[in-house]
Amino acid sequence: MLEVDDLHVRYGNIEALHGISFHVKEGEIVALLGANGAGKSTTLMSIMRLPPPEGPKLTKGRIAYNGTDLVDVPSHTIVAKHGIGLVPEGRHIFGNLTVFENLKLATYARKDAEQIARDYERVFSLFPRLADRKHQRSDTLSGGEQQMLAMGRAFMSGVRCILLDEPSMGLAPFLMQELFRVLKDLNEAGTTILVVEQNASIALRYAHRAYIMETGRIVMEGPAKDLAQNPEVRKAYLG
Repeated sequence: MLEVDDLHVRYGNIEALHGISFHVKEGEIVALLGANGAGKSTTLMSIMRLPPPEGPKLTKGRIAYNGTDLVDVPSHTIVAKHGIGLVPEGRHIFGNLTVFENLKLATYARKDAEQIARDYERVFSLFPRLADRKHQRSDTLSGGEQQMLAMGRAFMSGVRCILLDEPSMGLAPFLMQELFRVLKDLNEAGTTILVVEQNASIALRYAHRAYIMETGRIVMEGPAKDLAQNPEVRKAYLG
């Protein structure tokens, strides 16, 4: 479904990714793990083709989705036409809009009114707190509720593949568990997920496979359950 091959990326004169390669199969949850500065967020921004200065500059490599080369595809087309959505670190919701208005904005490129209505129901079923706060300004939500909204907004764009950047950051442990249970539900309903996460323990518990990054390189990969038992991974990331 999603293939990244020999990806080299720069910020100015600094190379951030040194030829990474990985893939995500349809129907998988794949985790991209590593410490701060490893290049995880840069990888997601590169896939979404966010242009400089907001995004990194790709200097070499291939990004393909269902066989289509995405290297020269603009970001809005990646969402609207190819069905890949990003839940960025920091959520980036519109705080002056209500929960429902944030969700509605995500449907701007969709024409399937009946499916949109079903997707609203699905989001409010997955996140009952959002249903309770449907008409509340988003900047009055808790951090966990804002993360739920960011995930719901990505789902409402009608995408089939969601990229998540540090979804558990700043959340209490019980909210982390709740969010990852929702990810599992979305995945079981047909959404493919690539998640960047510093909390390796929870990511490996829910992912099918994982890649570990260090300073712009992938240094280890494999089934999540195997990596969770790997002595090196346990020492470096699981404590």
